[in-house]
Amino acid sequence: MMAPGWALWAGMAAVLAAAPPPGAWSFTHLSGNLCKWCEVSSPTCGDNVCFSNCTLSSFCTVTEEICIAIWRKTNESMTVHTMCHDPTLPLEGVNPALLLNFTSRECHMTSQPTEGATMMVCGCRGEHECNDRLIFDQGANGFAKLQSKDVLPVVGVSLVPPLLVAVAATVAFYIYRTRHLDKPDSPARPDWTPKQTTDLYLASDLPCGGLSGGEGGCAGSLTGGVDREASQAKNSHSDVINNMTDCPGQGKELLPIKLEVLVGKGRFAEVWSGRLLRGGKGGSNSHETVAVKVFPAVEYASWRNECSIFSDPNMAHDNIVRFHAAEDRGPPGHALTQHWLILAYHSLGNLQDFLTANILGWEELVAMAGSIAKGLAHLHSDTTQEGLPKVPVAHRDLKSSNIVMKSRTECALCDFGLALRLDVSLTVDDYANSGQVGTARYMAPEVLESRVNLEDLEAFKQMDVYSMALVLWEMASRCQATGEVKSYEPAFGSQVCEQPCVDSMRDLVLRDRGRPDIPALWSQHKGLSIFCSTIIECWDHDPEARLTAHCVVERFKALQNEEEELRHHGDAHREKDLETPEKDQMTTSSSEALQAQTELCGRLWS
Repeated sequence: MMAPGWALWAGMAAVLAAAPPPGAWSFTHLSGNLCKWCEVSSPTCGDNVCFSNCTLSSFCTVTEEICIAIWRKTNESMTVHTMCHDPTLPLEGVNPALLLNFTSRECHMTSQPTEGATMMVCGCRGEHECNDRLIFDQGANGFAKLQSKDVLPVVGVSLVPPLLVAVAATVAFYIYRTRHLDKPDSPARPDWTPKQTTDLYLASDLPCGGLSGGEGGCAGSLTGGVDREASQAKNSHSDVINNMTDCPGQGKELLPIKLEVLVGKGRFAEVWSGRLLRGGKGGSNSHETVAVKVFPAVEYASWRNECSIFSDPNMAHDNIVRFHAAEDRGPPGHALTQHWLILAYHSLGNLQDFLTANILGWEELVAMAGSIAKGLAHLHSDTTQEGLPKVPVAHRDLKSSNIVMKSRTECALCDFGLALRLDVSLTVDDYANSGQVGTARYMAPEVLESRVNLEDLEAFKQMDVYSMALVLWEMASRCQATGEVKSYEPAFGSQVCEQPCVDSMRDLVLRDRGRPDIPALWSQHKGLSIFCSTIIECWDHDPEARLTAHCVVERFKALQNEEEELRHHGDAHREKDLETPEKDQMTTSSSEALQAQTELCGRLWS
């Protein structure tokens, strides 16, 4: 009689074992892993588990990528580096064979030999943010867990403080009740206004604007009451909030846009080309191609920050990508809600892709570099071109992939997800909370060293100038003015891995004072020699010794004027027998004018 019963239970156990875990059903709709992604964070550890304390998450760009966590301990300090990574590709400091063995849904740490520190690595896939919880078989500090005979004394001692607190609280409550019997009891469940944690967090971010009375802003799902309360809680941001405008398109009818082609995918968002329907005269319709930057719900903060930058009408400039509108697509607060930024579309793509596929002429190089400097100078300026007051902005993630090509001679800055408004009403603490952000390859020395002078707003602008210098070097490396052009590579391309971490860049830039190599051949071209000297002054180790973006604009403007004069006189005196001392005099005067511009810029900066 018992045999059929045992067979039934065995069959049910087999079915349950074959069924996938609940997390697997919820993960099948994703195209890639959702991983924690921070260059560096300070973990919280207990027993044999550490939590990364990373506040950023991102979907991996390709399905083969897995979640990686690198734990380091130097002396008494512990740090964690989290990311997405393709296990078939090399990762600095990690055994390639080890990467291919990471198939678990949990992140079990494995020791990796390294010099001067203790390093452990883990990888996982199939669970949301599985690289947030790090499991150590020998404990987070490298020691074995307590033996069973030691557990009871430790538990007993640890329970004493909470027991004392509980006794004290009970006595206090008893005294309170015996002395207030004559007072009516308060309601057991007060009628508080419901507030969700997510809404409070979103409302406390720097909003894209607000209408008088505290309503509006970029987040259409937030109520006016929550916005007002968050505004009162952050008095230090009140001036910025009052001076910002409402995000165009927010709370209005959605634009008739049809997404067509995925043209790019980054850590925080995807970029699509789309068709925007516009009504014409006589009832005829026309279409305009636009770029649509699509943020998932989890990247709301990045969308909100970029929205706050674009919503300022004084940001409009020829060398900053044109902004159309910002929209919420989907039910407010829903996990599937998307946040859109509708921008001008440029078919030539970003500068990095353009440099990979194209070689630049000298005139194209100077014109493109001048347009980048103009865009950055406008960001940093406290006035518009018309003289109107404007809040300066630091980009904080300037690189060749965050610059779009309007034509072969003009560029425009884009991607302001990490940008920072340099408002004088903000305090040093406000800027200190902004964190170490950007792309490690393009980080200035003072950012890598965490020694930014937060009391000087110019310090944030000097970071951007350093990053711009690396972009200018990448452009110069693809210029045919010297006759020798190598394949494109990003700054420090041959000295670091494809995605270098902050530690690697700190060693290269701070310890070794490394910079991209400027070949001697470049100095043989007169104009390129001046171009390179500008680069060197912009990536100076001392932030205060760097040129300003406005000075760089003047430098390139003088170079362009000299080229135009030389070209004009070359056309007028093309035949050798018509050459006269007047030509030499004009060339000399042009060089003197360029030198005067350089000296004037230096005096203004000093």
